[in-house]
Amino acid sequence: MNLENAIRSVYDFPISGIDFKDITTLLKDRKAFRESIKQLAEISGYDIDIVVGMEARGFIFGAPLAYEIGAGFVPVRKPGKLPAETIHYEYSLEYGTDKLEMHKDAIKKGQKVLVVDDLLATGGTALATIKMIEKLGGIVEACLFLIELEDLHGRDELEGYKIESIIKY
Repeated sequence: MNLENAIRSVYDFPISGIDFKDITTLLKDRKAFRESIKQLAEISGYDIDIVVGMEARGFIFGAPLAYEIGAGFVPVRKPGKLPAETIHYEYSLEYGTDKLEMHKDAIKKGQKVLVVDDLLATGGTALATIKMIEKLGGIVEACLFLIELEDLHGRDELEGYKIESIIKY
């Protein structure tokens, strides 16, 4: 199945000149959604302890992928959303900064981790997540993405890490 056919392009969203890749059309198509998880599982190909997904679309793909490959799942959230003690990582955006958090006890030293999200754009969110995983002693085996926007060079930001994506624009 060609998953690219299940993704809708919305031109000039959120601002003029942007070609937004809308995954909601893939998500509502049970065959396409199931196939996306199957394809992510096929490229994961590692002995993994934990899948880490970033808020919010990383949860959509990360949790079922973790289930499929027999791993645990750890959510990475915006500040103030996790109830127990957290670590955080602040990173730069084009116009300011953002911050992500994960539970301090989410990953044990030496655990093998997959980072999963729907989209690789500039790589900032994935890199922030990687930094927290490594701070806790986790080993990032790879980063998996449903979509990669190659013109934004997110791979460059994640140099030195194994990057896999299913659909490239």
